[in-house]
Amino acid sequence: MRRFGLLVLLVPALGLGQMNYPDSKRLDLIETIHNTDVADPYRWLEEDSAETKAWVSAQSEFTNRYLASLPYRKEISSKLSGLINYERFTVPGKKGGKYFYSRNDGLQNQSVLYVATSLTAKPRVLLDPNKLSTDGTVALSGLSASDNGRLLAYGTSASGSDWQEWHVRNVSTGKDLTDHLKWVKFSGASWSKDNKGFFYARYDEPKGQAMQEQNYYQKLYYHRIGTLQSQDILVYERKDQREWGFDGTVTEDGRYLVISVWQGTLPENRVYVADISRGISSPLKVIKLFDKRDASYTYLGNTGKTFYFQTNLKAPFGRIVSANLDTMATKTVIAQSGEAMEGASMVGGRIVAQYLQHASSKVKVFTPSGKLVREVALPGIGSVSGFAGRFDDSETFYSYASYTSPTTIYRYDLKSGESKVYRRPNVKFDPAKFETKQVFAKSKDGTRVPIFITGRKGFKLDGNNPTLMYGYGGFNSNTTPHFSAITLTWLEMGGLYADVVLRGGTEYGEAWHKAGMLHNKQNVFDDFIAAGEFLIRERFTSTPKLAINGGSNGGLLVGACLTQRPDLFGAALPAVGVMDMLRFQKFTIGWAWQGEYGYPEKSYDDFKYLLGYSPYHNIKEGTKYPPTLITTADHDDRVVPAHSFKFAAAIQHAQAGTAPVLIRIETKAGHGAGKPITKVIEEWADQYAFLVKHLGFKPRL
Repeated sequence: MRRFGLLVLLVPALGLGQMNYPDSKRLDLIETIHNTDVADPYRWLEEDSAETKAWVSAQSEFTNRYLASLPYRKEISSKLSGLINYERFTVPGKKGGKYFYSRNDGLQNQSVLYVATSLTAKPRVLLDPNKLSTDGTVALSGLSASDNGRLLAYGTSASGSDWQEWHVRNVSTGKDLTDHLKWVKFSGASWSKDNKGFFYARYDEPKGQAMQEQNYYQKLYYHRIGTLQSQDILVYERKDQREWGFDGTVTEDGRYLVISVWQGTLPENRVYVADISRGISSPLKVIKLFDKRDASYTYLGNTGKTFYFQTNLKAPFGRIVSANLDTMATKTVIAQSGEAMEGASMVGGRIVAQYLQHASSKVKVFTPSGKLVREVALPGIGSVSGFAGRFDDSETFYSYASYTSPTTIYRYDLKSGESKVYRRPNVKFDPAKFETKQVFAKSKDGTRVPIFITGRKGFKLDGNNPTLMYGYGGFNSNTTPHFSAITLTWLEMGGLYADVVLRGGTEYGEAWHKAGMLHNKQNVFDDFIAAGEFLIRERFTSTPKLAINGGSNGGLLVGACLTQRPDLFGAALPAVGVMDMLRFQKFTIGWAWQGEYGYPEKSYDDFKYLLGYSPYHNIKEGTKYPPTLITTADHDDRVVPAHSFKFAAAIQHAQAGTAPVLIRIETKAGHGAGKPITKVIEEWADQYAFLVKHLGFKPRL
């Protein structure tokens, strides 16, 4: 139950010199959850109302005025533009003898899709998403070419939303067909062997607000080219399981549809297989190959009725198994090792497995029977991705990057094991001027926490280095060395960049993930705090020079650490964060995160644990919080912006110090994916200028 009282206005000044923020109405709203009274004074900011819009407008005007006054903002924007302005490519995919890849000439808002008939042939533009909108806010969010390479199914997302619309393009003519699919979310497209259609998943059209309504009852369809969406064949649904979602993949031989059944975000799924060799019916008859949801099963390929999967079943570091469709028997093909298996693929008659060694990539090649063939020689400590293709291919492609090595695309000969550079970008910086060190902090419980620290060679350990510390720590998402022109700009400005490998990922296997979820979530915050204390103790930086940053689940991380240790940090940049841990499940796909965070409505123990660290609920009046710039976007339907709205209003009200607490609300943008380059540059110019002022240093520009 809940009760309301009178409305009160935010007192504009609680302490001498405090900023005069726009008024934020406070409700005397108390909700009783599990016999516990919980205040939620800014619940009204969850509503898409005129009052909320007025609040957003006032906060945006206030923040924009402040940011516009910051020194070096224009120079930083120019620096960002110069470093981002380099040619970038994605790893090519091959279908029907054609190569498909994306390229950005540097400052294009969206990368352009190209197609070529060979590696040496002149490529041509197949799809330029920059022409789909005048401001670059429509992005490609999904691609799938037919087996013969003649048709391309592609999904677009507007203003950063997770909602997709799918179309079909003729690869030869570059013209779209009449096909148009709507209300697609969390789905790709997988073509049938005859190239006449594809499988995809969608939700029913929302009855309320599409940007907030909960997403339940996903359904798996088959779309036949040239027909209306209303004529699509519903091949699988579960009316008794509203949380189930489906991902359909057609096997290379075209005989089977492998259905991965997901439920929430935990690395656990079911696998069903349907024989589609005799036609596609509604519904399909499925064989429940793995039906216990006791582990993750990632389909890799098949030879006849033998299917191969990467799994963590009885193998927290990951292994590869085969399963027979007739006998349902499984056996280990590649056993787990002491390194976490990050991914695998079946290509060119081989199994290519990617591992992590202290969060850095290693790649090994095996025969289908599991015999080691070779280890792929990589340029150094960094991250790789790719190695996709067909089982009868003779080549594959992968990318390699590190903090100071721009993403380079390699062609890999599967027979000889030779790697050759296919595309190498030319970035306007000298990598020899920078270095990356891996160090280890000790968390509260004694766990060793890796930190990648990058900066100019020979930087001094005098405590004066402006340092940006980043973390994520959740949803089995790994933190590995990567290249970013955004990060490079910070390094060029004279800062250190510290990337913390927190529990919650799978850098050290599933046990590392589980050690940072549910009632172990505080470990993640302890790890991050310990990393900050280590950097200060070892004189890499000092509290006034240390800023923290993270987005989404990483925004939760920053929010929790900010409320738990406001004394430790010199500035904070929480982005699109999950800030209300008692109501996250009530919006869009938030219910799916309960396996990771807990069930605040169903479980008293979960509720109490979540209430103990929820950033919104742990803001304390009279506390001096460090300078904080919260970022969110009006079209974020992953972590709805109300999380950030409520957090900003609450911390502005509570702030006892003179440090600013601002919220930057981007328009026509979402959770981050597909954001135009122009908006990316503007956002980071604002954040870096904010850090320059509040960490107190003169940037090298």
